[in-house]
Amino acid sequence: MELLNNMIMGFGVALEPYNLMWSAFGVFMGNLIGVLPGMGVLASISILLPLTYTMTPTAALMMLAGIYYGSQYGGGITSIMLNMPGTASHAVACLDGNPLARQGKAGSALFMLMFSSFCGATVGILTMMLFSPVLTEVAFKFGPAEYFSMMTVGLLAGATLAKGSAIKGVAMVVLGLILGVVGTDVNSGMMRFTFGVPELSDGLSLVAIAMGFFGIADIMRNVNRMHDISRSGDGKISMSALRPQPGDIKNTRGAITRGTAIGAFFGILPGTGSGIASFISYATEKRVAKDPSRFGRGAIEGLAAPESACNSAAQTAFIPTMTLGIPGDPVMALMLGALIIHGIQPGPQLITEHADIFWGLIASFWVGNVILLILNLPLIGMWVRLLSVRYKYLYPAALFFLCVGVYSTNNNLFDVWVVLVFGIVGYIFLRLRFEAAPLLLGFVLGPMMEENFRRALLLSRGDMSVFLTRPISAGFVAVGVGLILLLAVSNVRKRRRDRLLSVEESAS
Repeated sequence: MELLNNMIMGFGVALEPYNLMWSAFGVFMGNLIGVLPGMGVLASISILLPLTYTMTPTAALMMLAGIYYGSQYGGGITSIMLNMPGTASHAVACLDGNPLARQGKAGSALFMLMFSSFCGATVGILTMMLFSPVLTEVAFKFGPAEYFSMMTVGLLAGATLAKGSAIKGVAMVVLGLILGVVGTDVNSGMMRFTFGVPELSDGLSLVAIAMGFFGIADIMRNVNRMHDISRSGDGKISMSALRPQPGDIKNTRGAITRGTAIGAFFGILPGTGSGIASFISYATEKRVAKDPSRFGRGAIEGLAAPESACNSAAQTAFIPTMTLGIPGDPVMALMLGALIIHGIQPGPQLITEHADIFWGLIASFWVGNVILLILNLPLIGMWVRLLSVRYKYLYPAALFFLCVGVYSTNNNLFDVWVVLVFGIVGYIFLRLRFEAAPLLLGFVLGPMMEENFRRALLLSRGDMSVFLTRPISAGFVAVGVGLILLLAVSNVRKRRRDRLLSVEESAS
């Protein structure tokens, strides 16, 4: 009964015309930012943060939150249509979303993007409502040893993101780890792998690497493809083309359920976020699939699972920020700053002392996600029409927005050159059948793994057994060992199967 009363109060706050106006403005701006390749949500929130000084705390949080989860919707659209992810979490959508678009299923892929995103966000909101106190206690039990072990499992799972050889996947993960440590060591202040280039002192830009490996590499692969790739001669998109394919909803129910659960879990852990959740959910779906070879070639589950995980994590990421005062990523840190600017101290007492803000924000998540559906569903046809534009017109424009977006992230021309270099390297890897997704996962997790490994050894005074004596960490280590054995067994079976096939072919 108390929960119902709180939600009634929350919707009363969220539907006030003043708050509703700023929430709608936030989701619209977030959606627009997400659609533009490379335009980062962090930079956008930073620019609009001064606007919140004259606003009420509730309206300010609703607007900033709308920008955050609105960009999650928009980023998936660009990944599917142009194979250009703006963030690491949307890089996974490229793996199966873009092949679906090229198979003439762009409408159903975008519909599934909206559907799975809404389902993931809804579960994330329900998780916030029902389990915030319990989940904060779980988050408190995760120390440096648990984080390191969990991320190690994530890296091992990331090796399965590759379509072909698991060895190639492991190699790309290791390369990502190496790229992740480029820059200044936070503990010693020493420069690592900078080779005398001062611009590398802050490390490599994630957006630049993602754009290079996915966007530029894809353009180089299709540079000679100048014919019209439209599946519709007159450019008109019927409503039937926007519906999911027969069996898509049934086939993705399990994927969406697993993706939302994974996203909700990783969202509450400070320092993880939606990027890791989307990678882990994709790897999970590939492991549980009856035919893993479909993934990377247009499997609808490979789109639904990571997008539901991404949006679920985007909602539950507010739990540690609001109830513990611990931001999980830079965007949440800006949310925290917005609260402090208005004289509100985040923490366990926020729910009771500022109930209107907390429950109003949760209710605005639902209002904002409904606005996003209303805003995006009529525009699916317009996004699909992008495929009717010839390559010689589409990709120069995409390159322009890519360069502008990457430059605007840090206002640094050096990042544009990084995109070009990694685009060339990414094209070479494509030709050699090395996948970029495991590299991005290694790049994201590498610095966090190093930091938590050092912290765990510092607290244990160099005792490596800390990773086995703590129950949660030991559980993750056991899962990691199981994954290694699973990879080894599957590799042996694959070689045996290939050998039998070759013997049969030679005999025939």
